[in-house]
Parts: sequence; C-alpha cells; structure tokens
Amino acid sequence: MGCFTITKPFSLLFYLLVFLLCVSPGAGRPSFACDPRNANTKKLPFCNANLPIPNRVRDLIGRLTLQEKITLLVNNAAAVPRLGISGYEWWSEALHGVSNTGPGVKFGGSFPGATSFPQVITTAASFNASLWELIGRVVSDEARAMYNGGVAGLTYWSPNVNIFRDPRWGRGQETPGEDPVLSSRYAASYVTGLQQPYGRDGSRLKVAACCKHYTAYDLDNWNGVDRFHFNAKVSKQDLEDTFDVPFRGCVLEGKVASIMCSYNQVNGIPSCADTNLLRNTIRGEWRLNGYIASDCDSVGVYFNDQHYTKTPEDAAADAIKAGLDLDCGPFLAIHTEQAVKLGKLKELDVNGALANTLTVQMRLGMYDGDPSAQPFGHLGPRDVCTPAHQQLALEAARQGIVLLKNRGRSLPLSTQRHRTIAVIGPNSDVTVTMVGNYAGVPCGYTTPLQGIGRYARTVHQPGCRDVSCAGNQLIGAAVNAARQADATVLVMGLDQSIEAEFKDRVGLLLPGHQQDLITRVATASKGPTVLVLMSGGPLDISFAQINPRVSAILWVGYPGQAGGTAIADVLFGTTNPGGKLPMTWYPQAYVAKLPMTNMAMRSDPARGYPGRTYRFYKGPVVYPFGHGLSYTSFVHTIADDAPKVVSVLFSGGHSRSNTTISGGDSLRVSHTTCDRLEVGVGVNVRNAGSEDGTHTLLVFSVPPASGNWEPNRQLVAFQKVHIPAGSQQQVKINLHVCNHLSVVDRNGIRRIPMGKHNLDIGDVRHPISLQAQPFVENKP
Repeated sequence: MGCFTITKPFSLLFYLLVFLLCVSPGAGRPSFACDPRNANTKKLPFCNANLPIPNRVRDLIGRLTLQEKITLLVNNAAAVPRLGISGYEWWSEALHGVSNTGPGVKFGGSFPGATSFPQVITTAASFNASLWELIGRVVSDEARAMYNGGVAGLTYWSPNVNIFRDPRWGRGQETPGEDPVLSSRYAASYVTGLQQPYGRDGSRLKVAACCKHYTAYDLDNWNGVDRFHFNAKVSKQDLEDTFDVPFRGCVLEGKVASIMCSYNQVNGIPSCADTNLLRNTIRGEWRLNGYIASDCDSVGVYFNDQHYTKTPEDAAADAIKAGLDLDCGPFLAIHTEQAVKLGKLKELDVNGALANTLTVQMRLGMYDGDPSAQPFGHLGPRDVCTPAHQQLALEAARQGIVLLKNRGRSLPLSTQRHRTIAVIGPNSDVTVTMVGNYAGVPCGYTTPLQGIGRYARTVHQPGCRDVSCAGNQLIGAAVNAARQADATVLVMGLDQSIEAEFKDRVGLLLPGHQQDLITRVATASKGPTVLVLMSGGPLDISFAQINPRVSAILWVGYPGQAGGTAIADVLFGTTNPGGKLPMTWYPQAYVAKLPMTNMAMRSDPARGYPGRTYRFYKGPVVYPFGHGLSYTSFVHTIADDAPKVVSVLFSGGHSRSNTTISGGDSLRVSHTTCDRLEVGVGVNVRNAGSEDGTHTLLVFSVPPASGNWEPNRQLVAFQKVHIPAGSQQQVKINLHVCNHLSVVDRNGIRRIPMGKHNLDIGDVRHPISLQAQPFVENKP
C-alpha cells in the first residue's frame, strides 16, 4: 500500500500494516525508454528529466519520422528501437481493482491476483468520498507494483462515470448511479486516489486515470438498437445539466489525465469525431491536461457501421482534427499516413495528438530511465493482495450494503436465537458473481454461505440451478430447509448473464421462478426470512416489500471478493448498515412507458412520458433514490445560526433584464460573483437509538418553481458521519450557490433562481432565500 493519510478510523494493526507495506521491496523491470546504459540516447534532451516536459516532448517529436509517429497513435504503440523506446500497451483497466479485461494486464507468476473491491454501484452506495479516494490509492499501489513487475501498464481506462439514466442498462453496475453530483464527486475522488499527483508542481502521476464514455452513452443493446448504431438525441439542457456533469468534475476537480469518447453519435455526430465535444469542450472549456482516447474501434465503427464518412482517410482525419489523440484499435495506424498524403490531415495535427499522449507518459516517469530508482519504484509483489488491502475491500463492501426493509427489527440476527440458518438461492454460494464485470483475478473469495457459516450452522439449498431459475424442481428442497432452520437467508438477484456490457435488460422483475421460490420459502420458514439481493440495476420486488413473511431485505450490489463476510457481518449486527441507494427502484410498469432510446430527462405529461431519475420522475417507486435504513435512528435539526437569506451579487455591467428568464427571476451564473457565494449550514445529527451507527447525511435542494423544466429536487451535498448511540454531532455543510443552487434552462445556460430554495435533510426542511444585488467594483 502506498503511504497516505487515513481519512477514516481503522485499527492499530491496519496502521502497522500500512507502515510495513510502505517500505516493502518490489521487483525490477527494464527501462521503458532512456535507459541510462544506452549511450545513444542518454544525452538526448527528451531523456533529460531535469528539463520541462513540454521541451522534452517537442524534442522527441522532432526526432520521429511520420511513419513512427503514426505507429504511436494506437493502443498497442510500436517500439522505436533507434531511439531506445519500447512498445507500450495503453489499454489497462482498474474499475474496482486492477483488471485483466484489457490486454495491458497479465496475471500469473509473482502476481496471481489483485484486490477486487465491490462493483462501483455498490461502493457508490456508501456515499463516502474519502473511501472512494482510499480505494483509488490502493488500486494504484497494486497497479504500480504490477507495472514494476512487467505485467501491467500505467494508463488505466477507468472510471466509468456515465449517468445511470435507464434502469435496464446492463452497464449501470459500473457507474456511481443516476445522480450527476454523486457521479461527479465519485469521479473526482477515485481519480485523485488513482493518480496521486506528486512532484514540485504536482504534475507527475502515479498512474493515469481515464473517465469514460463521453458522452450520453448509456445504451448497449436494447430492442434491436446497439451502441454502435445509436444516435443519442440530447437537448443542450440535458447535456449541460446531466450527462456532462461527471466528466466536467473529472477534469476540473479530479484533474484526470484522459477522457474516452464513446461509440454513439450525439445529435448526429460520432462523439469521437465531434470537434465541439472534444476540442472545444474537453480541451478548450475544461482545459484537459492529458489525452483523449477512443472507445475501442470507435473510429472504425463510425466509418464501417455508421457510414459517417465516405473514405477511411476522412474518418481518420476527422477524428484527429476533432481532438482525438489515441485510437483504441488499428484504424489510425492503417489510414492516417494516407490521409496526410492526400492533404486531408497535416503532420502538424499528428504532432498535436502525440504531444498529448507523450506528455502523459513523461508525467508518469516512463522517460526517466530506471523505474526502480523512481518514486513508487519500490512497490512489488508484496504490495498486492496485502492484508490491509483486503481489509479495505471488506470495509467497502460493508459500507455499500443497503438495508431496504426491516420489519419489526428482524435484523440483526442473534447467534443465540438463530443457531441454524437455511441459506438458499442461486447467489448463495457464488464467487465470480460477487465481483461483477471489469474485474480481475481476486486475491480470494468469501461466499455468502461461507460468511454466514462463521456465525451459525448452515443448511444450504440453491433453490435454482442459476439466476435464470428456469425450473422449479429444486424449490421443494429449499422449502424443507427453511422449515428446519431458526432463520432463512435467501440470496437472489442477477449476474452477468442477465445484465452486462452489450446486454441491457428487458424488464425489472426477478428472472424465472425466483419470485415463486422467495414466496414459498418465506411462507414455510420457521423463523425470520431475509432476502439478500445481488444486482447492479434496480429490481421490482414489490411482492417482497409488501409480504409480511419477508422480514428484511438487503441490497448488496456486487460486493466484491469479501462480499460474503460483509453480508454476514450486517446480518448478525457486527456492522450497522449505512448505505443508501444511488439509483431509483421503479415498478415494472415504468419501463413500458419509455423506450431506452429516448434520452429526455424531463417528464412530458402531454405525451405520457414520465421522466427519468428522482430529479424529474414523479410517479410511484419501489424504493426511492437515497433510501436506506439503519439498526438505529437518527434525528436532524438545523443549527440556529444557519443562514436564511443570501445576497447573490451580479456584475453591475449586466442589467436585471438580461439576466432574467421568462417564468421566473434568475441570474446567469456567468454574470454573478461566484467566488463570494459559499453558504455554510450546520446540521445537528443525533443518534436516538441504542446502536452505534454511521449515518449518511444527504442534502437535497428544492428550487423555486419557475416552469416545468427545473428538477423536483437535486442532491447538493452528502457526508458520512459516525455517531455513537445517544450522542450528537454537528455536521457543517458548505454549499456553493453557483454550483449547488443553480439550474439549467432550456438553452443549456446555468442560472441561479432567485427566491426561496428549500434544503431537505432527512425529515427537516430549511429555507434559504436568494436575493439579487448588483455588484460594482470599487475603483481607486
């Protein structure tokens, strides 16, 4: 594990392990470039680590031939032997642990596996930004160790920060959920942990992260429409207000080293060929300091599948001129040289793309010679799958579990009263299912059956052969097991055969005979029946929610390698659950009202369109965004000194008339003095129960109504706080008016509505009135 400051209390043993691991020796590897033993290159300027990186990059590009440059435009970049530069595979993955999904990582030998954290949707349910950053730091330790051992790269195409817009999306499990503020905060935190910038100016990187897939990508294969042919028709309002928010946070807050453009078109233009999206927005407006990569074979897709250009040379030229720097796939290596010869592209454009990728490699120290002599050069096999890392994976799984139902305080179970547990269900003794997709080879697994077995004697019956639960032949044995036990735990849900990349769901119900199995077992159970659900996306389990025989319900997402231990710890009360749902759980009828291909976020009652996510949907839900129970109870009150009126200063050069929108009074964010608009609200949180607990404080803003386009409410802040039973803590919530109390109008312009905004915190509402006031700079 890398040396860092712990942001959450852990045991003394954990600190000791961290110290020991910070000084553990690692394996060596040959220099990627600029080997100090190479007499031909060691005095070249691009190998001089004391020179500014831009100077080194210019020197290197000036020494490359056009043919050599073009071989560096793709993920499997070729070696340049005459300059002592090795080949490099850019494509590695680290969504929730170092993964071998991409070709850049190879497990085996000294590196048989890596720590596999919970799937992102589960970790997001913790609403704990310090945890996300800590996971990123651990993953980057293991990534650097594996790079030092010659079995991994330093460029990781993670995280996935697309908005979980539609509950059927197979890849929703990879994302932080449906809320743009939550997704943005997750993105910045995880990227910061992964990259761990260092050096005098903070420009050096431990590894390089990549936020994907930009933008409006959230459909894989639904009803005959796939991601390779989909044209996402998105309004300026939804692009600014929803889809772009996490990517903006990646760049501006997380300082990410890369953005990946997506397969789909956005309003008729492939995202990887869209100058406005790439060159103007990512690099121009947000000022990305890094490279833009394509999703794999995206350039080939928009030529071969979307028929966007007439010739392959046009496709290559369009991509590079739009701002694409690196092609995951062979297309640019095959067609760029001819595009230059035909005058469709200038060699100067190729130089610009290379400057961005080479800069990132130099920031990673890949041109600084011997890697063992560099920062993080000490990391090696002993720094992967350490006890401390595996303990963090367990802690992350615990924090991500959400208690959906607890009738009559059925949970936690008692080791005294519940000595025999019937463990039933197709996910009750699984391993690979627990890590979801984009996972590597875990250090080891603890299944739910094994975890529960550490607390009580178990009687196990699968009930179904797999999650598809196509037959009912095994249900009888499961019913008999429930009749004999003191309590029953049903571990049900989904896996990658139901929801996955390139596989969107048709509906939201449990597959096959799962509902029948749950109902029959609950009816027969001698003791309390607990339903544990593994899934990435939401499920319509209304039948279980209203069934009094189903005592409690837990959603665990895909909880990672330590999932079984975490589930058991929550069931038996060793851990008091504090997770909250990062996405809305809709009834099955919801998906019949809107196709996945409709990108509109806001409802349209005239057309019977219900809207998407808690921000714009007003209909019935199974469980709302942010839902999650605890074994204790928390009471909120607003501190007496919380502000109720805030003056919003706007530039004296702008009259009220040109800052006002029809239907309501508002100021353009660009016309206000945003740097002076932070508001602090104190919230007293009291643990009124008998159990210590970690509380997830969610703060929502309800803007004044000025039309039918503003959100119902929106998450503006969240914080995790541990509170012993019977005690109280005050949590200070800092709100930035321009960021948190603004909305986006139909033209995609962010504005601050004047008037009364309500802050909803649990069952407490606090009004804040915003008043416009002209600001005139005092001049001497």
